Amino acid sequence: PLYGVGSNYPMYYVNWEEAQEFCRKLSQLTGKTYVLPTEAQWEYAARGGVKSKGYKYSGSNTIGNVAWYRDNNSSSTHPVATKQPNELGLYDMSGNVWEWCSDWYASDYYYDSPQSNPTGPPTGSRRVLRGGGWINFAEYCRVSNRLGNNPSFGYIHRGFRVVLLL
Repeated sequence: PLYGVGSNYPMYYVNWEEAQEFCRKLSQLTGKTYVLPTEAQWEYAARGGVKSKGYKYSGSNTIGNVAWYRDNNSSSTHPVATKQPNELGLYDMSGNVWEWCSDWYASDYYYDSPQSNPTGPPTGSRRVLRGGGWINFAEYCRVSNRLGNNPSFGYIHRGFRVVLLL
């Protein structure tokens, strides 16, 4: 089944491998380099970067202001940018769809990771997802929440966001 269709809806049913292929093709088409963000890049952006106000969700402590999630989703994704943005002007970093990151997942990675721009463990069996999705409870949409899943597994609330490398 489809859970929101149109050019202004997030992509979903996307696995990590498909997101990587999208980045490769977009890079070829444009002559620029697009990648999935590292988990650290994703979190820095979701928290509002240097403008961060320390919110629980990306842009607010009140989830309904910034996210489509289990309690307000109407059983579907929603068009992007229909909730308020975070401090950097980024939309939908909490809720709507989980977003794949480039890193391998390890539950204990941040206990002993580099302090400056960590890039995740060198290998693994699962890839990182961040942000929470439209079918999740509020706690899954917190900026601090993280999930690891099989990179070949797409689902109704899994998508991605790209980064342009300069």
